[in-house]
Amino acid sequence: MRNFDFAPLYRSTVGFDQIANLMDRVLTAETSQPSYPPYNIEKLEDDAYRISIAVAGFSEADLSVEVREKSLIVSARKADDDEGKTYLHRGIATRAFERRFHLADHVVVSGGTHADGMLHIELELQVPDVLKPRQIQIASNPRAIAKDVVDTAAVN
Repeated sequence: MRNFDFAPLYRSTVGFDQIANLMDRVLTAETSQPSYPPYNIEKLEDDAYRISIAVAGFSEADLSVEVREKSLIVSARKADDDEGKTYLHRGIATRAFERRFHLADHVVVSGGTHADGMLHIELELQVPDVLKPRQIQIASNPRAIAKDVVDTAAVN
């Protein structure tokens, strides 16, 4: 695995620390990522996403969905109710898990549903109005633009 030193980037830039942290997190992640439980990330529209996680064997009470510091944390704990049961084969995994998804700026969790062994988490990109593109009016009268300019001769 390659190791990169991002210290020069921190010293010479302002505001790019999130990108460096993201790259550092990706590059230092374990090579064997946990594969349980399986999940999909869908893009429904330009500003709508859905994370679907296979949670067979878990009830709504066993599941926890939390948003903390730009991270979506999905976890589950199954209560031990196997007392008195004898399994000949146990292929349905109901072990505890925690899955983290790092959210981009302005991505919010808008809801979630649990049905048919699937947990669906709806995400929405909500860009503030100040960051959206806006149309600038072009004036044909140059005096209309200079209306806020103060005449220094009139002031003195």
